[in-house]
Amino acid sequence: MASQSQGIQQLLQAEKRAAEKVAEARKRKNRRLKQAKEEAQAEIEQYRLQREKEFKAKEAAALGSHGSCTTEVEKETQEKMSVIQQNFQKNREVVLSQLLSLFNLILFAKKRPQHEVDQSCN
Repeated sequence: MASQSQGIQQLLQAEKRAAEKVAEARKRKNRRLKQAKEEAQAEIEQYRLQREKEFKAKEAAALGSHGSCTTEVEKETQEKMSVIQQNFQKNREVVLSQLLSLFNLILFAKKRPQHEVDQSCN
């Protein structure tokens, strides 16, 4: 019976060692999973920062080109306004003179009797 009791003790000790090894393996597995998760998070953060940096560079380039387009449009607008102003100054006197002549002609026609106007048109 002593040998049987001793065999049972050995089995219990072996079972205990196996349970300890399984528990230790689970702890190692959990540590590895936690470490892998932290490494993945760090990699994701690094990738996110890289993409954000690229986006900001493209955004700055796009806004920079937009700014130069705006400057170019403003320059063209000023040039066109200058040409319009010059044409206005150049043609102003001629147009005013023609308007006054037309106004005087209409005014003179209204003052003349109708039969004189009809005869002058023939």
